[in-house]
Amino acid sequence: MGNETYLNHPTFGLLFRVCSIEDNRELFTTLYAQRLFFLVKNQGSIAFEPLTRSDARMVVEGRMRQLRRQGIREELHELQRVHKQTFQ
Repeated sequence: MGNETYLNHPTFGLLFRVCSIEDNRELFTTLYAQRLFFLVKNQGSIAFEPLTRSDARMVVEGRMRQLRRQGIREELHELQRVHKQTFQ
């Protein structure tokens, strides 16, 4: 999770990867304002699903619960850091 990843959105320009949600699904936000969020699905072609800030937060919190249940501590700690930095 330590790598910075960027993606070019056709309308909103450069997006910054917040975190991976699961295989082929990642959360991105606009690079500077971090007010617009997108769930990006990559299954052969890239699809952008816009999310509100509160929906994006719920997606990240759901992923943290999943990691906690699975006992994946390292990824959980990194995601907690990202959550705090992005949403608090």
